[in-house]
Amino acid sequence: MMGRLGSALTSLIVLNSCTSMKPMDFKELTPTLAIEEYFVGETRAWGLFEDRFGKLRRQFTVDIVGTWDGQVLVLDERFQYSDGETDRRVWKITRTGPHTYEGLADDVVGAASGEAYGNALNWRYDMDLKVGAGTLRVHFDDWMFLQPSGVLLNRARVSKLGFRIGEVTLAFVKPGANAAAALGSVSEWPAAAASLKAASQ
Repeated sequence: MMGRLGSALTSLIVLNSCTSMKPMDFKELTPTLAIEEYFVGETRAWGLFEDRFGKLRRQFTVDIVGTWDGQVLVLDERFQYSDGETDRRVWKITRTGPHTYEGLADDVVGAASGEAYGNALNWRYDMDLKVGAGTLRVHFDDWMFLQPSGVLLNRARVSKLGFRIGEVTLAFVKPGANAAAALGSVSEWPAAAASLKAASQ
């Protein structure tokens, strides 16, 4: 669930590491993440994109309005980048099984495939990102982890033809969330990030 990352992606390619991490690895962890519950109403996220060298390339915020009719979750995402660029994406997400989802958006190629267990959700999809006057087709391996504080941590690896380009990191917070709890999640992120890094070695 990312905005256009722009021309920063065009020349940033490195061999993509294989990962053995699976959503089922987190089946015993709580709180349980059900995106059709979490994203209903308003949500705000803060995000950044790092290139293959770990250099920060872009920062952005996302304001999301979610509706769930019992079958389809619609997420209307409005992006504001630190350089002044804006973007919008509308996701339509269907729960296809006890642990599976399918997601559609205009710039997603085909359908995104999601699998959730415990506090984790893994999305995999291809996307046509706007780059100058054209587009760049890239692949997202996108992980979300719901924290006890209610903050949803998100890290996505972006690749092209099997070669890693960079990573996107976001933190989602519900309006009115307890500030101390939200700040407390900062200490939770290194552990989650470390588990992602270790599993992908």
